[in-house]
Amino acid sequence: QVNLVESGGGSVQAGGSLRLSCAPSGYSRCMGWFRQAPGKEREGLAAICAGFAYYADVVKGRFTISQDYAKNSMYLEMNSLKPEDTAMYYCAAATIAETILKTPGALNNWGQGTLVTVSS
Repeated sequence: QVNLVESGGGSVQAGGSLRLSCAPSGYSRCMGWFRQAPGKEREGLAAICAGFAYYADVVKGRFTISQDYAKNSMYLEMNSLKPEDTAMYYCAAATIAETILKTPGALNNWGQGTLVTVSS
């Protein structure tokens, strides 16, 4: 497994932006982000595998996932944030993007999470 450390969460007003960062301790074929709001199931958001990015419909056009291989980091740029985006955001590692996007409950490698709060 890869150790994953997230950072960059915080509080922002609706319409604002945040950038989350994830620092992995090693290599994973795919990495991505999911979130979990209180009382709700995990929701896959975005994944990146070998430079190819994949997005859930709920964030498509608002969030951008990227990797900086020189810094060994992955990012999630979040724009046009809405109150319903409020959740704990987790960085995850997997062998295929589908696990992160479609079945995040099946993941076995994720970080400690970072809280994002969007106020109206």
